[in-house]
Amino acid sequence: MTICRQLKKSKSSKNIRHFTDVHGLPCIEKLVRSVEETPEPISTNITGTIPRWISGNFLRNGPGKFEIGNQMFNHWFDGMALMHQFKISNGQVTYKSRFLSSDSYKSNKEHNRIAVSEFGTVTMPDPCKNFFQRFVSRFELPKPTDNANVSFVTYKGDYYVSTETNVMHKVDPETLEATQRVDWTKFVAVNGATAHPHTENDGTTYNMGNSYSSKGAYYNIIRVPPTKKTDGDTLEGAAVLCSIPSVDKSKPSYYHSFAMSENFVVFIEQPIKMDLLKIVTGKLTGKSISDGFFWDPKGSTTFHLVNKHTGTVSPIKYIAQPILTLHQINAYEENGFLIIDMCASDDGQAINNYNVQNLRKSGEALDEVYNTMCRVFPRRFVLPLNMDQHTPYKQNLIDQIRTTATSVRVGKNKVFCTHEDLHGEDLHQYGGLEFPQINYGKYNTRPYRYFYGCGFRHLVGDSLIKMDLHDKQMKVWQHPGLYPSEPVFVPSPDATQEDDGVVMSVVITPNEDKSTFLLVLDAMTFEELGRAEVPVNIPYGFHGTFNAQV
Repeated sequence: MTICRQLKKSKSSKNIRHFTDVHGLPCIEKLVRSVEETPEPISTNITGTIPRWISGNFLRNGPGKFEIGNQMFNHWFDGMALMHQFKISNGQVTYKSRFLSSDSYKSNKEHNRIAVSEFGTVTMPDPCKNFFQRFVSRFELPKPTDNANVSFVTYKGDYYVSTETNVMHKVDPETLEATQRVDWTKFVAVNGATAHPHTENDGTTYNMGNSYSSKGAYYNIIRVPPTKKTDGDTLEGAAVLCSIPSVDKSKPSYYHSFAMSENFVVFIEQPIKMDLLKIVTGKLTGKSISDGFFWDPKGSTTFHLVNKHTGTVSPIKYIAQPILTLHQINAYEENGFLIIDMCASDDGQAINNYNVQNLRKSGEALDEVYNTMCRVFPRRFVLPLNMDQHTPYKQNLIDQIRTTATSVRVGKNKVFCTHEDLHGEDLHQYGGLEFPQINYGKYNTRPYRYFYGCGFRHLVGDSLIKMDLHDKQMKVWQHPGLYPSEPVFVPSPDATQEDDGVVMSVVITPNEDKSTFLLVLDAMTFEELGRAEVPVNIPYGFHGTFNAQV
């Protein structure tokens, strides 16, 4: 398999940029097929040893149903949310799964067609309505989906499943039953929130959501209190810490997540944009939300720093070349600098390539999809926190941190930043890295050494990688035909080392039926400890978490 850094080829009369030259990718169609739920726990077959100290539920979320009646969802992000639970106790594992009983799911099921629009799929008018009713319905604003298929998150100690709209669902991690539908707009003036909040040790949680007004689009930093005042509390007490106006009022930046250090929330305004006019008229034009997304290669990336204690936005704008970042690794402050590590690419068109049709391709057509997608790599930016009138222009301001990243003052309140690669050349042969995770409980917002992620020599992860930041060396777990999901780190009891614990991942293969397994690796050595084989099919999912039980 040959991987090149950048190539250009032409196809027909249109120039298409090729970032790699990979041939012979295996078909992964079966990784994105609809499955049945398994609501009652079933036992698994253990190979090797699952450490007996692991006690709790490994929870996963992702799409599990890609067709309704004779209609198919267009995009991977559209499939109906299927929640998974691997219950681990005394070295044994049981598995169960349940479709989220969202309004979208129930409406689709009732009509036996796609009745609620999703990210890449716009619903057609109800054929049972008369012509006039169908005509009028095209002028209605699209109803936001509550198909929360992205991740499991926690607020005030409760578990929720979330996507990026205004609705989450509180879920019982034991039964996987949705117990309450929670709408952000009932608590704060935002139109949605990310599925990647950050939580401090005391339980205070931060998130971000957009709001739209006659003055344009705003990015809002939200703070949710750490504890409940009554048993029925959900997001009570949530408040907008600050609002940041979008540079382009009608075309705000898309963001999937954000970063947080001890004292700052870091919002990255990147040049993947949402054309709001296209999105709100989508029902009229027959265009989906994803059709309103576009990449502006001439745009820049701006880091906005918000003080968590005061809600003030730093007047300094930290600018970088255009990048797309979906997931940040960690951020922390040191010697007057804010260090932010993230997975990033130099091109932002990949989101629209993840439609179901592309994921189900094979042969040269599949290779073509992969090769026209930019690879994602871990990068570090270092932002100087203290600037005044004496701070020099046109020279690198980073002097207290060992890094090849640079920050140069180019205006009164403007700093231009370049990154340091957090990897060696050997990561290129694994297709870059995404779905990063760390020892979050102990090292989020603090200096750290290790992170874990998936290598992407395919459209989905096909290896697990542990990166050591001290020497940029990595350990890899991979087997041909096996596709591991996002790795989740679980610390050992009484751990004294950062990587003392296990890394867990759900591994699936398109080559054998009912051959999914939960993989448990020793996080230090990255050697396999054991696996729990599940006798059902599971589609490739997005994000998960570990719900520890003492």
